[in-house]
Amino acid sequence: MEKVIIVRYCEIHLKGKNRGYFERVFMNNMEKALSGIRHEIHRPSGRYLVEKFDEARAEEIVERLRRVFGTHTLSVGYKVPAAMGAIWEAVLRVAPQAGTFKVQSNRADKHFPLHSMELNAQIGGRLLSERPALRVDVHAPQSTVNIDIREDGEALVFCDLIKGAGGMPVGTSGKGILLLSGGIDSPVAGHMIAKRGMKLVGLHFHSYPYTNMQAREKVEDLARILARYTGGMDLYVVRVTHIQEAIHKHCPEEMMVTLLRRFMMRIAERQAESCGAQCIITGESLGQVASQTIEGMTSSNAVVRRLPVLRPLVGFDKTEIVARAREIGTFETSILPYEDCCTVFLPKHPLIRPDLVKVERAEAALDVDALLEEAIASTELVTNG
Repeated sequence: MEKVIIVRYCEIHLKGKNRGYFERVFMNNMEKALSGIRHEIHRPSGRYLVEKFDEARAEEIVERLRRVFGTHTLSVGYKVPAAMGAIWEAVLRVAPQAGTFKVQSNRADKHFPLHSMELNAQIGGRLLSERPALRVDVHAPQSTVNIDIREDGEALVFCDLIKGAGGMPVGTSGKGILLLSGGIDSPVAGHMIAKRGMKLVGLHFHSYPYTNMQAREKVEDLARILARYTGGMDLYVVRVTHIQEAIHKHCPEEMMVTLLRRFMMRIAERQAESCGAQCIITGESLGQVASQTIEGMTSSNAVVRRLPVLRPLVGFDKTEIVARAREIGTFETSILPYEDCCTVFLPKHPLIRPDLVKVERAEAALDVDALLEEAIASTELVTNG
């Protein structure tokens, strides 16, 4: 009897002739997630089996795999010969001691002597005799004992279904650059896009010495958390202090945030093109702060020449975003009290609905190309995984 972990995928079964490609990427992502742990992964029909691992690390393996996008559910169970004696021994290991249950079997091997209903009845009856605190409930059981008779003469026996991350395997939907601040929103935006199969690269702007190194370290920690879901994530860190100083000196105070966002988008597009990213991702939510009006978004979009800008949180309210941040494990890091670059030279009354013509006129007082080149020259790379 061998303990195994059964992994089931989400939308991959819908991919028709391309299904093999998605399955291979999913397999590679699982292998990467389990780096450093002895194991083997095999792919029987419609699922994956993790085998040959140290049973003491089963929970760790499940925790790593449940974060791999594309994972629908997982189960810890046993692989045994497809014989009643071996199946019964495995059932005793996975079945609950008390509460309601039902037995559910799948007989892929039609040579197995019992039909599914007969197998359910026999195993269920023996469990009721063996464990008096159990009772049957076929409609809403607290536990379901699953028996999967395979064509290769083996059976899988398991109980609980553990929910996975869902979505599509990372790397099957291209690559995007995420504007990663130290706040709550942008990590959630990155997680949502990665869930649709996109590989992420992070881009963070800092304003040292106006912001301290703890603010940067917080963002690096957020990138590491996201990397657990994405199979690694490079983070580019760019200094924009000189840009903010120039805007503060030469432009109207109320345009500080608007103009800074335009520089960020220019830098993001340049960095995206240099690392092969195909879009820009931001954590903006419509109307959440002064710079996130439709006019503000139009102003920042206007400087992006070639790439789409994705805003997965645009229709979310703060409560929804916070709930997702808690779920993915970024919230506690995001609320650490270290300020990011957007708080530097923050005007008392930032422009809420910038007029694009006036913004461009104000920006004409700056040497945009020189400021951009200095910022890009300051780029540092932090690699996570």
